[in-house]
Amino acid sequence: MKTTQTEDGVIVEVFVRPKARSFMIVVEGDEVVVFCEEEPVKGRVNREIVKEFSKLLRRKVELLSGFTSKRKRLLIRDAEKSEVESVLLGQTG
Repeated sequence: MKTTQTEDGVIVEVFVRPKARSFMIVVEGDEVVVFCEEEPVKGRVNREIVKEFSKLLRRKVELLSGFTSKRKRLLIRDAEKSEVESVLLGQTG
C-alpha cells in the first residue's frame, strides 16, 4: 500500500475502477484499488471517492492529483499512517 505521512496528514495512492456494482476498496499487494459506482463523467468518480473515504476514515479528504486519471493521490487530513492503513486493510473485500 502506497501511503506517505506528511505534516498535513497521510497521502494515499489509489487506482480507480469506475462503473462497479458497488463502492469497494481492495488492497492488492501494494496497490489500493477503489471500485466506484459512478461513471467517470464530470468529476462524479472523484466526488464519490472523496465522500466515501471521508465517511470511512472520519477525516477531511482532498484529491491532490489524478483528476482525469485512474491513478489518484488523496490527502487524508490530520490522520496517522498506521490508522489509515489499518482502516483500509479492514475494508478489503
